[in-house]
Parts: sequence; structure tokens; C-alpha cells
Amino acid sequence: MGGSWWWVRARSAREVLGTFAEVEVIETSEAIEQAAAWNLEEADVDAPSMPAGLDDLHAKRQKQRHLPGFGALADRTIVYLRRRWDGDDGVDPAVYLMEIGSDGRRLRQVELTEDGDTLKSDPDDWTFNPPVVDLFDPELKDLEISRDEFEAAWHRASKDGRDL
Repeated sequence: MGGSWWWVRARSAREVLGTFAEVEVIETSEAIEQAAAWNLEEADVDAPSMPAGLDDLHAKRQKQRHLPGFGALADRTIVYLRRRWDGDDGVDPAVYLMEIGSDGRRLRQVELTEDGDTLKSDPDDWTFNPPVVDLFDPELKDLEISRDEFEAAWHRASKDGRDL
């Protein structure tokens, strides 16, 4: 997810998340106070047009809205996913089992490496933990696994000792 910011007027944080793909809603008073000095562009979820950048996220969400699985995971407190990583960014290919919180951030993760290692990690191991999924994304429904599957892998895994 990117690093662009806007003030968005909406009836709720959920409405913002349901209107724009791949966004995070910042609601803490600290962050709002800090952003107040940034001269951010404003948008309204009901406006006929959106600022550049936000318009693409709005269009993407509109395309997703009618697909099976849209928003199926959005109101969950915790979601468990299995996601294949092909090594696009220099990270070795692996399968990741992830425990995801309601904000799209990883709570815990198990990495199944191609050489057979099973490594577990959590926020204490990560320097940075941005949202990694958009829980309204209809494609995520097919990646969902059970809590039992995740927990079994977690208990089998070794602590990831690499410098993450």
C-alpha cells in the first residue's frame, strides 16, 4: 500500500474502506493532529470526482464491488490467509500463512520456504508492519485458511532468526 494522504469526509471509517481500495484509515488523535499541518487535499466519498491518485483507488473498488467475495473478510477481527510469494522483489519464493488483524496488518506469520524450512515471526521481529492486505479485496476469500491450520503450522515452526 502506498504513502499518499488525503482528508476524506465520510460517515464512517468503514465507508472509506468500502469506497477506496488499498487504503488505511488513520483515526488516532496524534496522527490527525500531525497531518493537520500537511495541507492535504480533501475528498468526499459522495463526490462525483476524486483527487488524482484517489480516483484510481475508487475505480478499483468499484470494479471489485460486484465480484464474488467482495468484503467477505472485512468485518472479521482476525483472518487467516495462505499466500504464495513468487519472489518478485528479491525475497525468496515461499508460501506465507498469515494471521491478519482487522486493520490488514500481520499479527503472526509462518513462512514455508522452498527448501522445507518452516519459520515463524511476529511484530517483535519486524522493523515495519504496514497493512499487507485490503480485507475488502474479493480475491482474499479464496486464500482463507482455518485457524486450526494456521495454529498447527505455528506450533511446528521454528523462530525465524534471520534479520528481518
